[in-house]
Amino acid sequence: MKKVKDDINLDNAIFVRSWKIIIFCLLLLVEILIGVINRNGNYFNVDAWYVLAPVFFVLTVENAVKIWAIRGQKAKIPFYVIDTLSLIVLTLFTNGELVSTLYIVILSEFYLTEKKMTSNIAMGASSVGLFLIARAISGGLREGGVDVVELVSSAFNDLIIIVFHFLILNLTLQIYRKNREITKAYEELHESNEKLSGAYRELQEVTALEERQRIAKDIHDTAGHSITTVIMQTEAAKLVLDTQPQEAKRRIAAANLQAKHALEELRESVHLLSGYSQQLTLKEELESIIHDSSDGTDISFRYEIEEMTVCDAKRRFLCNSLKEGISNGLRHGDATAFWFELKAEEKHIRFLLSDNGKGSELSELREGFGLSGMHSRAESLGGEAWFHAEKDEGFEIHITLPQDGD
Repeated sequence: MKKVKDDINLDNAIFVRSWKIIIFCLLLLVEILIGVINRNGNYFNVDAWYVLAPVFFVLTVENAVKIWAIRGQKAKIPFYVIDTLSLIVLTLFTNGELVSTLYIVILSEFYLTEKKMTSNIAMGASSVGLFLIARAISGGLREGGVDVVELVSSAFNDLIIIVFHFLILNLTLQIYRKNREITKAYEELHESNEKLSGAYRELQEVTALEERQRIAKDIHDTAGHSITTVIMQTEAAKLVLDTQPQEAKRRIAAANLQAKHALEELRESVHLLSGYSQQLTLKEELESIIHDSSDGTDISFRYEIEEMTVCDAKRRFLCNSLKEGISNGLRHGDATAFWFELKAEEKHIRFLLSDNGKGSELSELREGFGLSGMHSRAESLGGEAWFHAEKDEGFEIHITLPQDGD
């Protein structure tokens, strides 16, 4: 942003400096022409050159100082007074030719450096008035009186030139300044857009990195936990295979189900890392988990799932919570039947999973890895998770999450 402002200020400085050089050169040129035209002039019994030479010298020096050394219009006021007096003297001691051009040259410098239109109008109007007064005084001294009609008639062309100069130069300057303002605003906007684009790209990279780290942690936590559970279940099944074949069968079935869930979690994580877009709806994905858990087993499942749209993070959490709840019911509660419900209520999503397992006293309930993970993940998504258990009355998992956009 600073670079844009510096570039625009530099362009303006070059523009103003160039025009100052042009104005000063025009001032010198007009002075030379006036001097040539009036080289043999004699006014009020005084040789014109005795007056013109010092006036030209004063005009040249004070305009050089005013143009290049003085900053601020207030500081230039004394110099404009000197300009005015010099122009009045020139009007008295010349035939009047090209004096209006000097007015125009000096006014050009004022218009160039003054941005307020009201000040330019005031300066232009006062210059016209002073020009007419100087012409009237000059005519009165030479001819012994002032003819207003003759004065206006003789100065008419000069007045037209001064007025047109005011209109054209100020219009041009206003257009130029507005164009520079628009260019400045556009370039600042362009630079801001570039910065925003850069920040957005950085944010995307950081977000992608954070997502990969989160997925890697999920793989480590959930899949690792599931595989550990599979190993424990199969080891336990081996120990009771000869003495308690039914118990061994139950444990193997639970291990098999846990292995399926672990495989699904790994596949889902791989899909996320590769940018694969999930095609199933949330309802279809939950139903798939239920069917995978009940097909080929003695587990019975009843469920009621409402169709709804949620973000990927909530989708994964709800699916993983269902998997974890089913696995826990089989492993720890010896459950044979489950009821699952997912509903949208007002601004929240309500998740309920209950089983007919052996349960436990609530005071004896200890949250393992899976349940404690549900707590923390639900809170990170703006919701909450809690559990209800009674001895021989099964186990319940309750989760509430805010709906997307709330």
